[in-house]
Amino acid sequence: MANKLTVNSLRWAIQQIAPQMEVSAEELNALDGQLGDGDLGVTVVNGSKAILGKIALLPDDLGGSFLKCAQTLMTEGGSSFGTLLATGMMSIAKTCKGNLSVSWAEISVLMGGAIEAMARRGRSNLGDKTVLDALEAIRAALEGEQDPRVMTELADRAAAEALDRFRYLPAKQGRARIFSEKSVGLDDPGQLVIKRITEALREAK
Repeated sequence: MANKLTVNSLRWAIQQIAPQMEVSAEELNALDGQLGDGDLGVTVVNGSKAILGKIALLPDDLGGSFLKCAQTLMTEGGSSFGTLLATGMMSIAKTCKGNLSVSWAEISVLMGGAIEAMARRGRSNLGDKTVLDALEAIRAALEGEQDPRVMTELADRAAAEALDRFRYLPAKQGRARIFSEKSVGLDDPGQLVIKRITEALREAK
């Protein structure tokens, strides 16, 4: 991997994530269907395939590339989850505007800004058993780390630990909160998306 996060790094990540979303689609739909619409797998497949189709068009400017990915996800994601992820990408795009690269040590800072933006957009808080909790676990695990190979291991471990920590807690956001008691013992679908993403990156490093 490169010494810094560049657009080529982003392209590489997209190429690993998109196939994994297709493999995981049925699993994600089934989990989402227990308390929601049952279309999360479709959402992430459509979004990741659309972004994959744009990688040749991504500019060298990291901010511009993240913005392009966010806009594509907003158009093709077709759900509140896609909009939420796009909001996080837009935060990163704003911070990275004009930069050709950023150090790996800055990833946790970028994630922190993205999490804050997503929390505002989704009107949710850490601890609500949402995708934010998985992202925050990863952010904390990556803080100060500069080796991208180590980072993929840390991220995947943190995502797994977040699933374990929240599995037997009630959901406090989204449609799942209406069936709060039924959500106890179930993984949050958004957190599982993040786990499948970190797996794809860890296994391909």
